[in-house]
Amino acid sequence: MIATGNTGGEALVQAAPLPLAILEHNIYRGPSLHADRPMIRIKLDLGALQEWPTDRLPDFADRLLALLPGLARHGCCYGRPLGFVERLRAGTWLGHVIEHVALELQVMAGYRTSRGKTRSVLRHPGCYNVLYAYEDEGCGLAAGSYAIQIAAALLPPDLRSVIGLDRLGVAVEEDPLDIARIRAQLRRHCKRVPLGPTTRALVDAAKRRRIPVQRLDNQSLIQFGHGRRQKRIRASITGETSLLGAEIAGNKQLTRELLALAGLPVPRGGVAANLAEARLLAQRLGWPVVVKPLDGNHGRGVTTCVTTPEMLEDAFALAARRGRRVIVEQHLPGSDHRILVVAGKIVAVAQRQPPHVTGDGYHSIRDLVAIVNADPARGEGHENMLTRITCDDTVAMVLARAGMDLDSVPPAGQSVMLRDTANLSSGGTATDRTGEIHPFNASIALQAAAMVGLDVCGIDFLCPDIARPIHETGGGIVEVNAAPGLRMHLAPTQGESRDVAGPIIDALFPGGAMARIPIVAITGTNGKSTTVRMVGRILRRAGHNVGMTTTSGLYHNEHLMKPYDATGPKSARAVLANPLVDVAVLETARGGILREGLGFDRCDVGAVLNVAEDHLGLKGIDTLEQMADLKAVVPRAVHRHGYVVLNADDPMCRRMAARAGGQVVWFSMCEEGAMPGPVKDHVADGGMAALRDGEDLVLYRDGRRTVLIRAADIPATHGGTVHFNIANALAAAAICSARGVPPALIRDGLASFASSFEDNPGRLNIHDAHGIRFLVDYAHNPAGLRALGDVIAHMRGGHTRVLGMVSIPGDRRDSDIAEMGRLAAGLFDEVVFRETPDGRGRARGEINAIMTAGALEAGMDPCRVRRVLDEDIAAQRLIAMARPGDLVVLLPTSIKAVWEQVLAYRPNMAAALAPS
Repeated sequence: MIATGNTGGEALVQAAPLPLAILEHNIYRGPSLHADRPMIRIKLDLGALQEWPTDRLPDFADRLLALLPGLARHGCCYGRPLGFVERLRAGTWLGHVIEHVALELQVMAGYRTSRGKTRSVLRHPGCYNVLYAYEDEGCGLAAGSYAIQIAAALLPPDLRSVIGLDRLGVAVEEDPLDIARIRAQLRRHCKRVPLGPTTRALVDAAKRRRIPVQRLDNQSLIQFGHGRRQKRIRASITGETSLLGAEIAGNKQLTRELLALAGLPVPRGGVAANLAEARLLAQRLGWPVVVKPLDGNHGRGVTTCVTTPEMLEDAFALAARRGRRVIVEQHLPGSDHRILVVAGKIVAVAQRQPPHVTGDGYHSIRDLVAIVNADPARGEGHENMLTRITCDDTVAMVLARAGMDLDSVPPAGQSVMLRDTANLSSGGTATDRTGEIHPFNASIALQAAAMVGLDVCGIDFLCPDIARPIHETGGGIVEVNAAPGLRMHLAPTQGESRDVAGPIIDALFPGGAMARIPIVAITGTNGKSTTVRMVGRILRRAGHNVGMTTTSGLYHNEHLMKPYDATGPKSARAVLANPLVDVAVLETARGGILREGLGFDRCDVGAVLNVAEDHLGLKGIDTLEQMADLKAVVPRAVHRHGYVVLNADDPMCRRMAARAGGQVVWFSMCEEGAMPGPVKDHVADGGMAALRDGEDLVLYRDGRRTVLIRAADIPATHGGTVHFNIANALAAAAICSARGVPPALIRDGLASFASSFEDNPGRLNIHDAHGIRFLVDYAHNPAGLRALGDVIAHMRGGHTRVLGMVSIPGDRRDSDIAEMGRLAAGLFDEVVFRETPDGRGRARGEINAIMTAGALEAGMDPCRVRRVLDEDIAAQRLIAMARPGDLVVLLPTSIKAVWEQVLAYRPNMAAALAPS
């Protein structure tokens, strides 16, 4: 026993050499098994610390709160400040502490994160899933790592061991209690550049309207919405911004000429290619003048109130460094105002002040600038609401004009201007004047925006008093800016903050226009790909542009765009990013949900086809009930006005109805007269259902019964004999009916859908040649092979022998692999067992050995079993064994390659291909 401290007379005892271990982690980008929103999960094993909640750890709470005083604001389960502190002092476990520390570290790094939860892992004492929200993935993951290091560092010395930090990809801190250093490190861990205030405000405004947001690059290119309804922005430039308007605004001389053409007040001026031309212009205009680059921005290279030829020479040199041509124009009287115009309306006005310091009679100007820059509201560039002042050549020139330099000590109360221009990007400040602008001045600004042709623009307006008409006070428009910054309006130094992002989003989606396209998400153990393709075919007949994801690849309007397993969230996001897609139909597999959640925040239709014993024993999913909970993520993600399509014949699916996010729609293979009780009551109440009535598929909706189509008239059912495709057709009919597709179009789509390689690759594809029937199917688990067995049994009567090539992925349980062998023994006269391409952790030959053992256990003659490692060779061997009258069943992983082997088969090839 190692005593490391005590509280209340109890000794802390190290019960294990490694008390804290990181077992795994996930970054969920959508709804997941653990949460309905994006979160990071870290699975922790507390080991000995399970016996030591925080109230038993000496000084732990006090030291943690001293280190991170912001934790006092955390409401925790109490929903009020000091809530977490109460839990900390009453006693809570270290996983819960790490959750709150990770959230607080992100807040300190500049992000707004507040949601989290920590839950124990069932049947694993001492293990916890720690979940917390994030905005930036890199920062969020690093925050979790640092939170663990901080918590461990506050423990007594004998309990500080941590293993598995390398899993999080973040270096161990030399001093995990140096919070200032950790805060700086968190910003460096950002996988993407943090959004600036303008882009952040627009993103927040979109999220408040429940508009999906996706960042498209490492800068500020943002997609709002999905598919054909999406809009894009880059900062305050929108997809509706005129390129011509932006080019005009970028040319200050052209802008001035166009505004003058419309009779708007602008300073007189011209363009100078050299200093001599600048002198002539200044003399003609009269002093003072303003000198600026022709196509500059952010006030760079601008000098105002130039009153002498000597000043003109310095000002011209400064402007010429920013561009080859320089504008010289009249200096207008008054203060600098920024008028923000959005979609033909003024939404904000701010009076801007140049960067300045106020003397105290003690500090130098250099020191005063450092004091101003220490304000936490100031940051580099556009990262904060204010920008730090930079002391460069322009500042030196402005000070020199006033007879000072950076080492001068101004008397107390003297205001010292550091620049001529008032841009926030160079350290200026702003005062809100939105409610004060005179209607005449407002009219001028609106006309200027229209003349340049910008949907979002900032008008730089000089006048002594914005509340008085400009024809009384003098002044005018000096610039019109595309991509105006919003900082000065969102958080002015003085005055009221204005919601200027909201009007921009409202202009992009006027009148509450839809930002989302319909999303259909289909999950289950078997039948997903076929149902996706059936739904896609029906929706195409209804006139939609359809984006689809399946095991075979990414599709647009049934055209295969990219062949790969596209059943994960990344592929879903690819469909939703396509601006030509009207409807997304997404095969949604177990692996993607476990790995990073769904590829969308909510869907319109979520379907669960079935839940069978496949993939059990992987990633903590050990039972059928746990698998059902995982599949239920899809129906939980359906919005309240959407539809949840469930298999009434599957008890696991029936359980999901209680937690469905939308209205339930049932489908069932039971005869109409023997429909399950929940379905019968549902239909009696006017609910939606797709049922089988003898040979017919029947739809119920709003109390109306519609005979849809005969099962035998759907080519994919092979005359009504393939029951699993009848079930898939019922699911597809239910989904499309929920989407409002008329029955006639559903009938048309199903009647045109075959199980051919072209319509449904790898799903019951049949090729008859040279007296042999070849059947290629993707069945890769016991449930799938059992369903296929019914088809084989129906076909067997017309064939001499049935030969099969069988495999199963190596990450399945031994019992599942052996079951594939047992099933194969009952279905095939001759069988070739093969390995999957990567084995998924199994040694080469191990999968074949287990399947063979299962087949022999089921009574198959060893002489009728062959084992081949490679799929290509296994397919060749099986095809070579075929004779006229045989049924040859191939269950491949590489569907296209094996199908091509089937098409290429010729009888005279048999001898060459036969095993020696």
